[in-house]
Amino acid sequence: MSAAYFITGTDTDVGKTTIAAGLLHAARQAGLSTAAGKPVASGCEVTPQGLRNADALALLAECSLPLSYAEVNPIAFEPAIAPHLAAREAGMKLTVQSLLGPMRQVLAKRADFTLIEGAGGWRVPLADQASLSDLAQALALPVILVVGVRLGCISHALLTAEAIERDGLQLAGWVANIIEPKTSRLEENLATLAERLPAPCLGRVPRLKAASAETVAQYLQLDLLD
Repeated sequence: MSAAYFITGTDTDVGKTTIAAGLLHAARQAGLSTAAGKPVASGCEVTPQGLRNADALALLAECSLPLSYAEVNPIAFEPAIAPHLAAREAGMKLTVQSLLGPMRQVLAKRADFTLIEGAGGWRVPLADQASLSDLAQALALPVILVVGVRLGCISHALLTAEAIERDGLQLAGWVANIIEPKTSRLEENLATLAERLPAPCLGRVPRLKAASAETVAQYLQLDLLD
């Protein structure tokens, strides 16, 4: 087995990295080798080793293959702002080509299970008129969608699924990450998502006090992926 997916979210701050780390951990528990990439990250800390992003570090911690931080996260910015704005302030042009090579190198490791994580939602801008969805298209990867379950998530999820299909990519599965457990009519909302999203639900992750990769993995089903 050698499977790779692009993981995106319905918005920013929907727990995309938490779910990605959980999926990688579940793969490791199943005896699979793992690798991951986060092509661009903003909101990084200055360390003696260089800029480091907490999300990229979380992914790196769940990679069983030997990968360096720079391989997982080749482009990092300190300000916690949209990547294309951070790149502009740093005097860089953030293009699909600048991200494509490093992510192809991660995929070339041929791990049993590889995740490439975007930033924010599906249409996060890059330079000119490009967006991170263009990178997913260039990599030709099936997509896993993290739905941040809260008021308004149904429309966000369905619009994202439509955009993924329109871009010629397969929605391989989705995860319900319940970030607002007091959402009105929670079960009805989840049922509507299950009825309307054209892919299997890989799991429902409740709001957790300690959302570690190990804990999240307990709620996920990798065997539902093609």
